[in-house]
Amino acid sequence: MKYIWYNMEAREILKEHIARTAVLTDEEFDRFFSCFKPLTFKKGQVVIREGDKVDSEYFVISGCLKAFFVNDDVKMYILQFAMPTWWTSDYNALYSGARAGINVDCITDVELLCLSNADREKLCKEIHQVEHFFRWRTNKGYVAAQRRLLSFMNNDAKARYEELLKLYPQLYNLVPKHLIAAYLGVSRETLSRLYNSH
Repeated sequence: MKYIWYNMEAREILKEHIARTAVLTDEEFDRFFSCFKPLTFKKGQVVIREGDKVDSEYFVISGCLKAFFVNDDVKMYILQFAMPTWWTSDYNALYSGARAGINVDCITDVELLCLSNADREKLCKEIHQVEHFFRWRTNKGYVAAQRRLLSFMNNDAKARYEELLKLYPQLYNLVPKHLIAAYLGVSRETLSRLYNSH
């Protein structure tokens, strides 16, 4: 029963998500949705581990994940948080065939829809609006990555904190403060000062 309920809920969430950008007939959406595999993970479980072969990307139905890497000094750098209706993967590994250079794990229990790279490519060839959707989503990702890089270059810690709070206020209820600090590139103590002064 849980499996049927989960699939129906996931279907509606994905349908609403793609409908903001692309127009699919019911038959086209059925084809699109049929290529996704539902997955559940518990808090702390790993979805992608550095060194893995990566052949899929993940659409978040519920919960929150983080994509990150740890350098030689064992310092964590968070590239992305992935909340409901966000997508995540190691995209360099997914597109190039290289082994994963980052990790993706679960901050909370999560429900995901998994789409293989092969199925995504097949869908894009079969359904023009699916290709349109993924092109739009990729462009949006470029813009977000560029904005974040410019923020690191131009803004101090306080401005970066306020920008994150404005863009994604829900993060502060989902994500432990030490992970937000790692995302912003500041210490936990600095984040505490910013949090208390806001």
